[in-house]
Amino acid sequence: MLLAGAMVVAGLAITGLSVARLDASKPHPQMAQATQPLQSTPGAESKPSAPAEPATTGARPTGVPPEPARPDADAQKAGAQPALPPAPAEKTAPPIKDR
Repeated sequence: MLLAGAMVVAGLAITGLSVARLDASKPHPQMAQATQPLQSTPGAESKPSAPAEPATTGARPTGVPPEPARPDADAQKAGAQPALPPAPAEKTAPPIKDR
């Protein structure tokens, strides 16, 4: 416990010295400088400013029907593999007995 207290005191002392050194190294506040205005790229007048609209409509495709994660028994006999591994068995405990 004594070692932990000494480590906390040492950490606070180092922090205080660091803050004091930072304050002493800056005799006056510095102002932020603005960046220079951006210049236009050569030939920017002839180029379009925005990309063209995408060709997709954003709607869900209707030509491909969704497939189930587990194929039916006939499809499994024909060689279709399930898309997902089998679910783990549920773990149940015996009922709690009243005392």
